[in-house]
Amino acid sequence: MPPGGAPRAGGDKVTLWGVLGIVTALCCCGVLGIVFGWLSVREAKQFGKSPVLGYVAIALGVLAILRDIFIWPKYLGGQWKMN
Repeated sequence: MPPGGAPRAGGDKVTLWGVLGIVTALCCCGVLGIVFGWLSVREAKQFGKSPVLGYVAIALGVLAILRDIFIWPKYLGGQWKMN
């Protein structure tokens, strides 16, 4: 068995999950941002890397969900008008 922190044959996907989490949280879905951020943090702990991208993705995912909860009802309710 390889020592802890040794990379697997497939390599780690810390950066991939973190970037996917940030992009999805900003563009379309906060829940996906949280999921990808969690995957990034989990991989980072497993491989001994920095989990910062994962935490940023999680934070942006939460903010995206809050945005959806508070902003869209005002827009759809007619309080804001689109020009």
